[in-house]
Amino acid sequence: MSDQREQLARAARQLIAIEELFGGQFLPAERNPLPEIEPAGASSAVEPAEGAAAMGPQQKTEALEAIDAGEVRGCQKCRLCQSRTHTVFGEGNPDADLVFVGEGPGQEEDRTGRPFVGRAGELLTKMIRAMGLTRPDVYICNMVKCRTPQNRPPTPDEVDACWDYLIRQLQILQPKVIVTLGNPATQGLLNTRTGITKLRGTWQKLPNIGEGLWGIPVMPTFHPAYLLRQYSLDNRRKVWNDLQQVMAFLGLKVPEK
Repeated sequence: MSDQREQLARAARQLIAIEELFGGQFLPAERNPLPEIEPAGASSAVEPAEGAAAMGPQQKTEALEAIDAGEVRGCQKCRLCQSRTHTVFGEGNPDADLVFVGEGPGQEEDRTGRPFVGRAGELLTKMIRAMGLTRPDVYICNMVKCRTPQNRPPTPDEVDACWDYLIRQLQILQPKVIVTLGNPATQGLLNTRTGITKLRGTWQKLPNIGEGLWGIPVMPTFHPAYLLRQYSLDNRRKVWNDLQQVMAFLGLKVPEK
């Protein structure tokens, strides 16, 4: 009984700490509008994929839905199809400047078919709100579209099976900035073995992983699930600093410290 009380108390302290960082004093007084400007240095580096630049939001929505409904939902490219409840393609604004890319669906995501709706998703939502945005302002997706057993990191062959889906997603979206959440997304998209601890907080660029994607600015940061496990003040400040860099890059209002 005492162990249960301690677990509940620890969880309560964790939630309070998260609220203090991503809510209250860290929340801008006004909601940030989506800017109509190019982030500095980005326009010269990125040439949109052929046809993507001419797509409007509705066309992008239809193109994404065609991949999701026509290919992903019935995908059997790897063993993850055997245990999934739902595939989780992605959701949000098809014309978003900012895209978050995570690792893969968890239990709640597998149940609902939506990305980042479990505990880590609740924290990601707070992070987005702290930026003065809402989930419908951004786009959220994962490296793999099916849940892995016990939420383990996806294997290289599982990432490879979903790679084409992710690349085509990004080619349609044509974001100005990508935030990679955690090791699998960061190492996969940047084609590196360097860990997130060394890469987070420093601007990177997408390598030549697909037409129209080379040079898109990437900000690696910790995955929300990691913050839930390692919820030190230092880790939370690091993530908030990473997000503030993204806000400044996109021309969003950064709250006063």
